[in-house]
Amino acid sequence: MTKEFPCLVSYNRFVELQQKVVFPLVLFLKMCRMGECTGISFVDLTALKVFHIKREHQNKVFDGIATKGNGTLGWFFGFKLHIIINDKGEILNFVITQGNIDDREPLYSKKFTQSVFSKLFGDRGYISQKLQEFLFVDGIQLIT
Repeated sequence: MTKEFPCLVSYNRFVELQQKVVFPLVLFLKMCRMGECTGISFVDLTALKVFHIKREHQNKVFDGIATKGNGTLGWFFGFKLHIIINDKGEILNFVITQGNIDDREPLYSKKFTQSVFSKLFGDRGYISQKLQEFLFVDGIQLIT
């Protein structure tokens, strides 16, 4: 289908270009596509796998940036996407961290939770008395 898509790049070039588009994509989302908190919010994360864990020593993509992490589906090599949404499914905030960062760590950042108030629902990966006390000071009740 080269007639229909004359400007397609090869797979190798696509892999090289991935790093260059991450920052503009994040900037666009942060500036133009955020929702507003309704008092009921949900937090979760997903693994962004760069490649299979068995190939970690052959890494050329995101070299020095991506790290080994553990998720609900086992070990992976890449990043974690932490996201907070409202009850309408609109994104309130998100952050991308390295794979080896603790799931609860982004919630300690005031910038990550600044648009959230009232109730914040998360899975059991967010269970921590210290985190609940930290968020409660800002008027956020973490329910796991």
